[in-house]
Amino acid sequence: MKPANATIIDVIDETPSVRSFIFDRSLEFLPGQYVMVWVRGVDEVPMSLSDHNMITVQRAGDATSAIFELASGDTVGIRGPYGRGFDITNPVLVVAGGVGAAPLAPLAEAAHGMGYDVLTLLGARTRDELLFRRRFEDAGEVMIATDDGSAGFHGRVTDLLDRGMVDRCIRSCGPEPMMYALLSMLGEQQRGNAQFSLHRYIKCGLGICGACCIDPSGECACVDGPVFYGSELAGSEFGRYRRGADGVRVSIA
Repeated sequence: MKPANATIIDVIDETPSVRSFIFDRSLEFLPGQYVMVWVRGVDEVPMSLSDHNMITVQRAGDATSAIFELASGDTVGIRGPYGRGFDITNPVLVVAGGVGAAPLAPLAEAAHGMGYDVLTLLGARTRDELLFRRRFEDAGEVMIATDDGSAGFHGRVTDLLDRGMVDRCIRSCGPEPMMYALLSMLGEQQRGNAQFSLHRYIKCGLGICGACCIDPSGECACVDGPVFYGSELAGSEFGRYRRGADGVRVSIA
């Protein structure tokens, strides 16, 4: 697919380290799906959609740093949406960590719009880094955890879970150690009802290059994911390692 030109019409500083970019082009998508964003002269990177016409970016590598510096009137190339998104079921437990809240906010809104019961556990390093808190609050009950205790519970977002919560249909995105800890808390049946959005090195978005294959199944995160059920991830590389741009294993701390 040839990238379509998209013009930035607004830039929102969501937190001190995260910005949202709103485009003049609206896309039909399932929460959890992503687009390939081409920054001309720099690189093309996968970005989850945080709304029909919006991506939410945290500065990381060269491409995201370049996106972070774009302003209204600038253009990028977009192709997609691609991949498997979240299934929207009832009742839902959203577990979001850091910028992982981006693909989960539209999920919570969609579930709320369908009349579903939505409970969100929202975590961040500090109060100022809580992403899309108002959007989650508008969709249902929200419980907060911060690493430094500046808002809500002082500790990890997974520490907020109790036995009754895990029987909900879990939808999670965030740092992989957080998601792996969550998966480890679930029984076999609960894993079959839980979905996790993985961050992997995605290059083609079409399942051709194999850069994002998951060991040992060989499933490609770009087409078979990025959202996977917990039962699919049990016994895989999830929580242990991923592959970098050169294909070499990178340990997940």
